[in-house]
Amino acid sequence: MNEKIGILYLDDEEQNLLSFQALFRRDFQVFTTTSAQEAITILNNNPIRIIFSDQKMPEVSGVEFFETILHDFPSAVRILITGYADMEAVIDAINKGQVYRYVTKPWEPNDLKICVENALEKFRKDEEIITKNKELEIANSELEKFVYSASHDLRAPLVSIKGIINVARMEQLDPKATQYLDMIERSTNKLNDFVSNIINYYQNNQSDELQEEINFTTLAEEIFSRYEHYEGAERIAFRKDITQTSPFKSDEHRIRMVLNNLISNAIKFSDLKKSQCLIDLQIIQNKEKALIKVADNGVGISPDVLPGIFEMFHSGANKNIGSGIGLYIARQAVRKLNGNISASSEQGKGTRFTFEIPNKA
Repeated sequence: MNEKIGILYLDDEEQNLLSFQALFRRDFQVFTTTSAQEAITILNNNPIRIIFSDQKMPEVSGVEFFETILHDFPSAVRILITGYADMEAVIDAINKGQVYRYVTKPWEPNDLKICVENALEKFRKDEEIITKNKELEIANSELEKFVYSASHDLRAPLVSIKGIINVARMEQLDPKATQYLDMIERSTNKLNDFVSNIINYYQNNQSDELQEEINFTTLAEEIFSRYEHYEGAERIAFRKDITQTSPFKSDEHRIRMVLNNLISNAIKFSDLKKSQCLIDLQIIQNKEKALIKVADNGVGISPDVLPGIFEMFHSGANKNIGSGIGLYIARQAVRKLNGNISASSEQGKGTRFTFEIPNKA
């Protein structure tokens, strides 16, 4: 490095400062002072990488000094100089001032040089980690934006394909052609659901939580109406039981995101062998919170699969239904609302999802 690295030493004994200056002045840019206030001024005006401070000083202790500068200069490596008897101060320095290490008095020049070399190595590694983390954040952000943009671009051709399928059904087709159209439509719907989940994932991560008044009866009716023409919905009875006793404020988009996911899942995993398939939506809301339950009498979830259903890309035993991302997004959305979500299930009898979110009104 062409530019010398800055080191600061705070001590109320001038002789210690002179010895320190003589030891490091050739290799480093050394700043010394007997005043804590002047030390802060030096830190504000110079790129200091390593900070030494004596523990016992008349104005302020070394621990108190490190605690004061910790917030404004977190990347500088802090080293406390103290006597053998000051173990309590060393513990405080580690807990409060987050020191890298301590040096005992009187210090030996060779020991101090080794200490500085180690501190520099720590500083460089910390800086490298910070740089890598920033690069990773940028890369993740760019990847998310790309996936979001690509998903939006996929929406238009998917809608066109579904429209062409509907037009084709109006023609006089032989049973084999109708079967092929059904297969195309199922694949198109599956891809459309996956694209929707990607968009929801991006929006949930990027957007801030909105505070808006929610009418749960209206919300439930809108969601049910969305799925009344969903594949398989004609075999299902949708029931709702809503108790709303006071104004409720939260992020309606995220609540809608969760309910859409849970209800579409209930439709996909309905049990066709039963005489009637049911999906029950129950919402109990008061001044403090809303308790929302989505229950069905579908095929249920096996006990070995149930613990992992909220993990990303977890699709359970049936790999052909769903992408394995929907319930992960639902859980993330509930967490953004400062709530919690859980599931219970019994194979052959059905599944119940319960989530609770606070009232921000």
